[in-house]
Amino acid sequence: MSPTPSPLPADPSPLPAPGATTPPIPPSAPHFQLTDVLADGALAIVAYAVLGVLLLIVGFYVIDLVTPGKLSRLVRTDRNPNATILTASAVTGVGLVVAASIWSSGGLLREGLIATLVFGLVGIAAQTIGMIAFDWVAGISVRRLVEERQLQPAAVLLGVTHLVIGLITAVALL
Repeated sequence: MSPTPSPLPADPSPLPAPGATTPPIPPSAPHFQLTDVLADGALAIVAYAVLGVLLLIVGFYVIDLVTPGKLSRLVRTDRNPNATILTASAVTGVGLVVAASIWSSGGLLREGLIATLVFGLVGIAAQTIGMIAFDWVAGISVRRLVEERQLQPAAVLLGVTHLVIGLITAVALL
């Protein structure tokens, strides 16, 4: 004859380890509804997306300020491959900084947005200074590069460097 199973306790929560005490859950403890979690998550996505796009726009215009010529014209109208590589890599670097800022925000929306704004702007400044310094140290004239109509190896080198500077800045935020 098999033993009779013992009845389940009235509270199906796991039992504490022997000798351990756990405080009872007060009846007024909040219960998270799926709709609340989804609404909060959707709000966070929209808020971070808007802030991220704004920071990318700021980053683009900062890059435009430190690059000879009007980038939008060089890329869109002149179809300059060197300007396109430099702009795309720098904007991608800014995107890495913004993404790392969001990642490091800690999950609190208001504080996270403020931190993302501050870290994003500081990251854009750090990346821009790093780009200028590397371009100067490497002795590659960005002005001459963006005046060239054919893709130049130096543009690829500077483009990769701009990506790496963005990655370094982003990792510094984590």
